Formats: sequence, C-alpha cells, structure tokens
Amino acid sequence: MICNLCPRKCGALRDETHGEGFCGMPALPVCARAALHFWEEPCLSGSTGAGTVFFSGCTLGCVFCQNHSISRENFGKIMAEDELYTAFQRLADQGAACIELVTPTQFAHVLAKVLERPVPNGLPVVWNSGGYERVGVLRAFEGKVDVYLPDLKYVTPSIAVRYSGAEDYPEAAKAAILEMYRQRGPVRMEDGMLKSGVLIRHLILPGQVAEAKRVMDWVAETFPPGAVRFSLMAQYTPVGELADFPELQRPLRASELRAAKAYMENLRLSGYVQELNSSGEGFIPAFDLTGL
Repeated sequence: MICNLCPRKCGALRDETHGEGFCGMPALPVCARAALHFWEEPCLSGSTGAGTVFFSGCTLGCVFCQNHSISRENFGKIMAEDELYTAFQRLADQGAACIELVTPTQFAHVLAKVLERPVPNGLPVVWNSGGYERVGVLRAFEGKVDVYLPDLKYVTPSIAVRYSGAEDYPEAAKAAILEMYRQRGPVRMEDGMLKSGVLIRHLILPGQVAEAKRVMDWVAETFPPGAVRFSLMAQYTPVGELADFPELQRPLRASELRAAKAYMENLRLSGYVQELNSSGEGFIPAFDLTGL
C-alpha cells in the first residue's frame, strides 16, 4: 500500500512486514500488548478493566512520549485480521468493559475491516488516539466506533511543532474531534459507564498551564455544556527524548495542576481530573506481548 492515512500524508510504501513511512510500521497491525487495563477514566475501565490493545508505531512521535519503547522502536507482534479479532474475543471473555484501541491510526485500513465483524459481547469500541487524524479516514469508522478518546495536546502551532513535529496538529485535531462528535453526538452514559460519545484528553506539560487553558477554552466554546467529557491529565513523566528540551525535564508541579483544575471547574467542563500521584514510570504498562 501507499500510505496517506494520517495528516502527514507521507505516501510511504508499506507491505505486510515492512514500512518506510513516518510511523515505520508495515501494512499489517503490530501489537505490543492486549490485556485488561485499569488506569483509564472510571467510565471506561469500570471495575473489570478496559480490554486494551496497544498498537506499535505512531504518527506523532512526541518528544515526551511515555510509550516511546513501542511508538518509536521496532517492537511488537504482527497480527492478521483474524488474530486481532481473536484477541478482542479473549479480552471480552476476561470480562472487559470495552474494547479499547490505543494508537490505532496507522492501522486504520485494517481495523475498519475487523470492526465490520460483530464486536464480542456487544462491547463498546473505544478509539484512543493522539487526535492527529484525517477526517476522511475517520469517516470509515462511522457506526463502528462507539467512544472516541482523542487527545487535544495543543491548540498553538508553535508548541505543536516543537514537541510533536506537527505544526498542523491543532488544525487537524480540532477537525478530527468535530468529526468524532458529528458521528457520535452527545455522550451517553449507562450505570456510570460511557457507552457512546467523545471524551477529550489533555496532558498538562510542565510550564504549559496557559496552553492547557487555551485547550479548555476551545472545548468549552465549541460544545454545548455536558455534550462531551473532558479529562485533565497530570500523569506527565519526564521520559523520552528530552535532551534538547530542558523545560520538560521535571515533573508537573502541584501548583500547575491546581491552576488547571480551577480553570476547568470555572468553565464547568464535565469530566475528570487526574491526581498528581498518577505519574511515574510505574504507571507505564509493561509492553511484553501480553495477551497476544
């Protein structure tokens, strides 16, 4: 295949076992872990855990990536459509609250086919991405994805290009989130669990509370009250490729989280605020091919 799945549209050649594009991935999905995951928002993990499949590779390559061992390194198991569907079934059999696809964008062409099959146990499908999506690609998932879980990392192009090498990230992510909302509409909850809708995440970076506020402003101005959920994340851990980014070589301060939380409350955004003690390398999953 000649790949133009993400906004980079690099036109790279990808075959079943090799890829030359920005993400470095072959045409078939590469997975690093498929297991119950209890660290997502309560409306997704519930008491039994989200059935989470972590895909290798990434279309962004953020310098601070917590999952850099799979996003930028050649690690994981290549899986055909049938194998991937079998992994979904195993997670459902283990009592998963949903089937969650983490960093799936570079394998959208395969996942669209897999999701044409009945989802095991009728579980909601969660699309957990960095938000760097093409609207035309997302349209292939209308009626197949129940919950969209995008990041909105930045709304300022200069920050996006510095930390993710993608000046067009704000434009692309906003358009993607609007398409996600068009598909699913206002959130629908049942017994405290998110069954349908959009939950927007934002990770506060050290020294970037002002950007967090700009992100929240956009969400509050764009969607009716309560129509989407917002997750303010404090789990930043100084790992990744930070030698040239001294401002990111420290944890988030409690004062930064307090300021962002107060701003979110003032805007009356519905959602979640992550505790500061949720950071640290101990919260990074073990990417050891579990469940594959």
